[in-house]
Amino acid sequence: MDAGKRKIKTNAVPWIVAEIGSAHHGDMVKADELIAAAAESGADCAKFQLIIADEILHPDSGSIILPGGATPIFQRFQALERPSEFYRELSERCTKYGVEFLCSPFGVQSAAILREIGVRAVKVASPELNHVPLLRALAGIPRILSTGVSTLSDIEAALDVCGTEETVLLHCVTSYPADPAEYNLSIIPHLSSLFGVPVGVSDHSTDPILIPVIATALGAVVIEKHFTLDKKGKGLDDPIALSPAEFQAMVLQVRKARSMEPQKILQTLSNQYGKETVEAILGDGRKVLSRSEKRYYTTTNRSIMAIKNIEEREAFTTENIALLRSETNMRPGLPGQFWDLVLGRRAVCPIRNGEGITWRHFSGQGAPDRASLIPTSLS
Repeated sequence: MDAGKRKIKTNAVPWIVAEIGSAHHGDMVKADELIAAAAESGADCAKFQLIIADEILHPDSGSIILPGGATPIFQRFQALERPSEFYRELSERCTKYGVEFLCSPFGVQSAAILREIGVRAVKVASPELNHVPLLRALAGIPRILSTGVSTLSDIEAALDVCGTEETVLLHCVTSYPADPAEYNLSIIPHLSSLFGVPVGVSDHSTDPILIPVIATALGAVVIEKHFTLDKKGKGLDDPIALSPAEFQAMVLQVRKARSMEPQKILQTLSNQYGKETVEAILGDGRKVLSRSEKRYYTTTNRSIMAIKNIEEREAFTTENIALLRSETNMRPGLPGQFWDLVLGRRAVCPIRNGEGITWRHFSGQGAPDRASLIPTSLS
């Protein structure tokens, strides 16, 4: 597909995305049901995840706590892997039901598959905001960048790589479920003004109305919500996702809000939910890590990890290191922004498979000041 055709459909604003993710469990019949239900519920787009486990995690990542309980995460992702033809068919099913196909790649290989399919746009999840090779691999494809568990400097660094043209930022809180009071939606116009790009919201809270409608009042161009046919299903995000009826109610309220004055919307919601609730959701408009995100900043985001045992004096290459999520079971390495700096340098000591690569592993080779690693809370 030529670049001229790669445009995100924006016939309706906000563009409403049903985040199906992996709720289909790799079953095309299930996926078809989900796409059909999302379309019937008023979604403009059905979004999926192109999962290749070793693009995301180290095999020794262990279990993490998700809404459904403790989950052996690498094995769970492995079980969801499907060939490229599966995603091509998902795209065709979306066309059949009149919704846009959107998908998240998690590395260079999955990005190449989506490029081959000829997608109109891609969604980059928050943990991949610092995945420099992935961002480069998406050159020329319109992109939606989620900005959960990030600082202003992280967003700026990502935009330095991929540019602002055909880029949309999605404000979100990387917590499942997210507390509406942590959403700080006043950041939406601030981010748009600061970076000169449209901004939307990815809502991980369980309420179908509050975040989407307030975000609409503040100018959000995209509303993303998890979607499921069964909240008790086995999908990773099913417990926090909206049912078709809830999703439809959200769509109706968002579309209604488009014809209302912002202050009227906020007053109406204040009457329904309470003024303090609405004010808490609006927040102060500063871009800071939310309370629930702070402890996951280094483990959820990509960092440089050894994927093989590395000998002393061995050079770092794409064969022995990778940008992975360390989660809470492994010690993270340097953030993804330092990928180019690490490649080609030599280890000053043996490094075991699964260890995070830090300055000490190549000290004395011109490493920057360690203070540059400290996450900031710029406003």
